[in-house]
Amino acid sequence: MTSVIKLHDLRSSPGSHKRPKRVARGIAGRGGKTAGRGMKGQKARSKVPVGFEGGQMPLLRRVPKWRGFTNPFRVEYQPVNLDAIEATGLDDISPETLRECGLVGKKALVKVLGRGQIKRAVRVKAHAVSASAAEAITAAGGSVEIVAKPWGDRRPPHGSYNQHTNR
Repeated sequence: MTSVIKLHDLRSSPGSHKRPKRVARGIAGRGGKTAGRGMKGQKARSKVPVGFEGGQMPLLRRVPKWRGFTNPFRVEYQPVNLDAIEATGLDDISPETLRECGLVGKKALVKVLGRGQIKRAVRVKAHAVSASAAEAITAAGGSVEIVAKPWGDRRPPHGSYNQHTNR
């Protein structure tokens, strides 16, 4: 015969639950009166937040690795797919013509991606092109040219070409 465990039979293992120490319940015993806080001073009071370091910048805010950080030199491209290029009907595609069509923002760096199909020869000038897009454009008889980035060969300027400024 098998035994069936029921909810009212469940018990936690002995010693797994320890009752918390109750402090500040009178002067008898070791946890009374000042309740382990010493005498006077800021840390003896009740309203000092956890992690407070006396006005100094707290450790949690000093160390970026614990809460992540934003790379100031990140470069973000605005994607334009092949089906959007096909829909424009233009033969010469450049960041300026895409801006006039309303497909990219004012200071956007353009990257052409390979979603969709292109059935005619187009000349594409962009800051970056995916491999599948370049293959599809050249297979249709077009050409791909990579445009130099505004800052040249150096690293990008601090915080100017990320998502927030491209719009």
